Amino acid sequence: MGKAYGFFEIPSVTAAVVAIDIMCKTADVQLVTWEKKLGGRLVTIIIRGDVSAVKQAIEAAAANGIKEPVCHVVIPSPHEEVLKIVNSSANRVS
Repeated sequence: MGKAYGFFEIPSVTAAVVAIDIMCKTADVQLVTWEKKLGGRLVTIIIRGDVSAVKQAIEAAAANGIKEPVCHVVIPSPHEEVLKIVNSSANRVS
C-alpha cells in the first residue's frame, strides 16, 4: 500500500515548528516539506507515512499545538498529480 500524505496549515512559523515537532514525536512520519506564505504568517506543513501514523500525527498536532490550525487533511495514496505538486514544492525548499 502507498504512503499517505498529511497537509497541515497553521498561522506562524513558530507554531509550525512546534506542530512538526509534535507530529514527528507522536508517530512514524517524515516531514516532506513546508511552505511559508504571507511572510511566514501562514505555513503549510506536508508529512508522509502510513495512513494511521499520518492521521495520528495530524490529530496530535491539531489538539496539542500552540495555535489552532487553519485546516488539515490526510490523503491516503494520493494521485500522481498531487505528488508532482508536493515534489515541486519540496525541490524549491531544498
